[in-house]
Amino acid sequence: MPLDASLVGTESEPLVSDVDERWTMAYAAGLGDLLDCYIDTRRSAGIIAHPLFPVCLEWPAALTLRAKHRGKMPPTEAARGVHATHHTIIHRALRPPLRLTTRAVIAGIEQRKPGALEVTRFETVDAQGALVCTTYSGNIYRQVEIAGDDRPATMPLAPTPKISPARPRSEQRIPVAAGAAHVYTECARIWNPIHTDAKVAAAAGLPAIMLHGTATLALAVSRIIALECAGDPERVAEIYARFGAMVFMPSELSLRVVSRERLADGRDAIFFETLSGEGGRAVRDGAVILRA
Repeated sequence: MPLDASLVGTESEPLVSDVDERWTMAYAAGLGDLLDCYIDTRRSAGIIAHPLFPVCLEWPAALTLRAKHRGKMPPTEAARGVHATHHTIIHRALRPPLRLTTRAVIAGIEQRKPGALEVTRFETVDAQGALVCTTYSGNIYRQVEIAGDDRPATMPLAPTPKISPARPRSEQRIPVAAGAAHVYTECARIWNPIHTDAKVAAAAGLPAIMLHGTATLALAVSRIIALECAGDPERVAEIYARFGAMVFMPSELSLRVVSRERLADGRDAIFFETLSGEGGRAVRDGAVILRA
C-alpha cells in the first residue's frame, strides 16, 4: 500500500517529559562516556545531557505520529521502515531537571529509489516555550511507493566538505559490546525489538539484532567531542548524519574524521564517517557543527 503524501502536516500530540539527572546520566553511561559534565552531580553548574540525548524525547513522539498512519499500511510494509537521515540542532544544552514538551510533524514525503522517504520534524521546548532542540529525521520505507506528488520537506541543507584529503584527519576504533543494544535500549528508554529481540529481527528479515543508528551516531559524537572539542560537549551546535550499513554485536567501529573546515558563517564543521566491522559505512556524510 503506498504511503500517502497527503499525510504531510500531520502532527502528534504534544508529549511532556520530565528529564532528571538519572536519565541523562544513564544515557551517557550507556555509551561508556563518563565525562564529568555528564556524571558528576557535584559540579557547581550541574550536569548536562549528551548532545544526542534529545532522541530519547523524540522516540515516543515518533511512535504516536506513526500510529496515525501506519494503521493504513500492512504490517510487512511498516516493518520496512529504517532510519536513514538525522539532523539535530541543539539550541542550548539540556540541564536536568527539566520538564520538556516535544511535538512531531510529518514535514515531507517523497519517492526515492529505495522506497518512500518520510521526514519528521521534532521540536522540543521548555516550560516557558523556548526551543531546546529541533530534529529532522528521515525514515525510508523500503520498496514502498508513495501516493500523490512528492512533497519534500523544507529543512536546512547538510554542509559538505570543500576538500577531499587523501588521508583522514584522524581515525579511532570504537568497540561495540555484545550487549550494547540492550544497554542502550534501557538507558535511552528507546525500545524497538529489532535491536534486542532476535526472533523479531529474524521476522523482519535481518540476520541478527543490530545496534540502533542513534547509538552508533552517539558513539561517534562522543569521540569527536574528545578529539576536536577538548572534551566540551556544549560546543556542539548541530549534528548531521546519513545511516547505511548495519552494526552487529559484538564488533568494532572505525571512526574516520575526514576534515575540519570553517563554514561561511564562521563556525567549524567536523566531517566524519563511521565504518562497521565489515567495512560498510554505518554513518556517512556525517558532520558536527561547533558554535562560533
